[in-house]
Amino acid sequence: MTYKRYTAGLLLRVLLLLAALVVLAFGLVKLNTYAILGGSLASIGLLYFLHQFLIRRFVAMDDFFEAVKYRDFSRWFSEKHGPQDLRNLHKGFNSVNKTIKAINNERQAQFVYLQKILEMVDVGIIAYNLDSGAILWANESILSTLDLPAFKNIHFVEKRRPKLYEELFDTYRTEATSISITLKNEHLKVLISETVFQVEEDAFKLVVLQNIEDTLNQNESDAWKKLLSVMTHEIMNSIAPISSLAETLQQHIAASKTNQETEIDLDDLHAGISSIKKRSEGLMKFAKTYRSLSKVTHLNLETVSVNELFTNINDLLQPTLADKPVELSFGMDQPEMLLEIDSYLIEQVLINLILNAIDATKMVAQPKIYVNATQNAKGRVLLKVLDNGSGIPEEIKESIFIPFFSTKKTGSGIGLSLSKQIMTLHKGKIQLKSEPGTGTEFTLQF
Repeated sequence: MTYKRYTAGLLLRVLLLLAALVVLAFGLVKLNTYAILGGSLASIGLLYFLHQFLIRRFVAMDDFFEAVKYRDFSRWFSEKHGPQDLRNLHKGFNSVNKTIKAINNERQAQFVYLQKILEMVDVGIIAYNLDSGAILWANESILSTLDLPAFKNIHFVEKRRPKLYEELFDTYRTEATSISITLKNEHLKVLISETVFQVEEDAFKLVVLQNIEDTLNQNESDAWKKLLSVMTHEIMNSIAPISSLAETLQQHIAASKTNQETEIDLDDLHAGISSIKKRSEGLMKFAKTYRSLSKVTHLNLETVSVNELFTNINDLLQPTLADKPVELSFGMDQPEMLLEIDSYLIEQVLINLILNAIDATKMVAQPKIYVNATQNAKGRVLLKVLDNGSGIPEEIKESIFIPFFSTKKTGSGIGLSLSKQIMTLHKGKIQLKSEPGTGTEFTLQF
């Protein structure tokens, strides 16, 4: 409707101007003074009004675009004065300004909300311009952790603490890393993560710093308590009977010395010494078992074919399976699947899981164990060991990865714990699914 009114007004003014020009032309042809004078005045007047009619809209648009250029969205255009089409144009401008102001207010509210959240988290966060070093954002936590006042440029840190600047801002890390920084002559353990991002033509670096000193101390303390508890229990279980038996034998020998008629039963003495020797060997075995659990600390990574890995494991287990009715099979989604692993350690994990599965299927009529390799939606390789055995009771699922925990009479209790440690070294994890009476599935995710 506005467009039609504007077109009608423009057309009317053009026709009136054309009529005035016709009158002027008639006067010039007929040499009519009144026609010439009237046509000239009318043409000039109508031309001026046409110019004003057109220019007012362009002036309004220039004003609007100027306001947009300088982000002045508080500008208000009159909706009650001037032609109807111009008022409608002003109304459109005002509507745009209102929308942009609402968006800006929403963004500002979100920014304040995010600001408050980042201030509350107990993690240091700082973002700065890579070229100029200007701080885009730094929360109170990082200032508190680094014991620094508020600063606007990272070169402030470079001047005051060059070593700290080199550790935090002058070194690029591709993954989260724990480092030790020195503050007030004290060493502080922190976890640092960083990433670079682009905003238009500027590059920024985001650094996230987390003080893990207290957490590490607490975890270390808890780990020591658990370790000492387990070791004390195991050692006491071995030492108590040794001490008791040694005391009994000592009493027999002492009685024999004081009373010559009392003879030492050599069979009893031999049996007692044999028991002491056996329990001592058990204690030594426990110590060796603990040492084997703690010595796996690094990997010898190599690219290994999953097919070759499965073939080696199958060959190794054939003598064990020769006198057992267990059906062991292997499969994979892709024949050329590769893994970057320490093949010796992963073979150890898979063999341990398969041997556990053999024990779990002893009471099954048709025992089956299936080992397969797949890739999930994220492209990560999954190795699975599935069996149709007795399953794992719900109440002990949380305990099976604890060192020295075992449900077997002859088990050392380190197999699954060692497997978990090996997967952690590979930056992967081991997961369990089990239903009593149905079977168990262990998944190694790399």
